[in-house]
Amino acid sequence: MVPELVPQSRILGIGAYAPARVLTNADLEKMVETSDAWITERTGIKERHIAREDETASDMALVAARRALEIAGLSPSDLDMIIVGTISGDVPMPACAAYLQRKLGARPIPSFDVSAACAGFLYAMSIADQFVRSGAHKHVLIVGVELLSRLIDWEDRTTCVLFGDGAGAAVIGPASGDGRGILSTRLYTDANLTESLCIPAGGSRERLTTESLQKKRDKVQMVGKDIFKAAVKSMSQASRDALEAANMSTDSVRWVVPHQANLRIITQIAERLDIPLERFVINIERYGNTSSASIPLALDEAFRDGRIKPGDTVLMCALGAGVSWGSALVRM
Repeated sequence: MVPELVPQSRILGIGAYAPARVLTNADLEKMVETSDAWITERTGIKERHIAREDETASDMALVAARRALEIAGLSPSDLDMIIVGTISGDVPMPACAAYLQRKLGARPIPSFDVSAACAGFLYAMSIADQFVRSGAHKHVLIVGVELLSRLIDWEDRTTCVLFGDGAGAAVIGPASGDGRGILSTRLYTDANLTESLCIPAGGSRERLTTESLQKKRDKVQMVGKDIFKAAVKSMSQASRDALEAANMSTDSVRWVVPHQANLRIITQIAERLDIPLERFVINIERYGNTSSASIPLALDEAFRDGRIKPGDTVLMCALGAGVSWGSALVRM
């Protein structure tokens, strides 16, 4: 009999934040050629939250981080590292994590961003797990935050209906020996699909020019069919890999918290894993796709409303630009 995996790190606290402004499908009907019925049928989204004009990614991350620290019973001075998963930081340089560190009032500690788009939170969790597992750091704050409303072409109905703004955070610390903690994480990238979900201009390959701005090359562009197929296949396989690494089966999973990209993607993953949809935490109808923030937003909501209880085994999976994807198996 294979011995049960003993976790070395665990989630000490979680927190989330969504802006107050809500943009409904009815609102979008007045902005682009679309309809509530069309959006709902194809995505499962009914509304999404949009940041204020004076709100930044680090502002949203700050609220989520403070809530996570409060649940963990820790202060910013207890942190040894900050990792932020985002593609929509305050500025191209420095890292959003640096602004978050300053706003938290944390001491000088390593603070950096991870660019894996929708998979950013899981990438941050895996990195934090390694640092805590090795004993190099005791408390690592991880955040998934996106302010995608600034990166969307609001005249492109194929993308503008999908995305929303939000933030989610977790504090990762040493496991206490009661079996609760991060059991396994798995990360992957397939660079063959880099052009299927990207922001073409604004980097060293394609500079921002008057022409590129007019063509909105500085906004998110997506080949939806490519991403849909990759998400279903890759998130399902990554979930199985995480379970195999922990010597566990789907029967051991109490809840699945998937990236909230599209309800049809989630439904197909449920079918492939043979896990009832009733065991999936789904809030896409109220938040849309918040990229790296979607998993911690859903995780926080389910934990606070009592669905996810201490000791429950939770499977998480996500896929984003790169394309990069990953999974994590956590006993809460």
